[in-house]
Amino acid sequence: METIYQREKLNRLFKQAGLTKKEFATMLNMNYQSVNAWESTQAAPYWAWSWLENYAKARMFDKMMELGRMLEEK
Repeated sequence: METIYQREKLNRLFKQAGLTKKEFATMLNMNYQSVNAWESTQAAPYWAWSWLENYAKARMFDKMMELGRMLEEK
């Protein structure tokens, strides 16, 4: 049961980051099959969780900055 929860949580992080597992693997020059196996046949590395969280936050920040620029132009 814990593995299913972890897999769902990881997939939610990928969605929040706006990345597919394939895009993530390409960005970090990793093997896609390894990333795809996380939380199903092997645990995700400890750094992947925080990397995805921070990427999602940075993406949100970029969107907020763009909205701010759009409002300034009006």
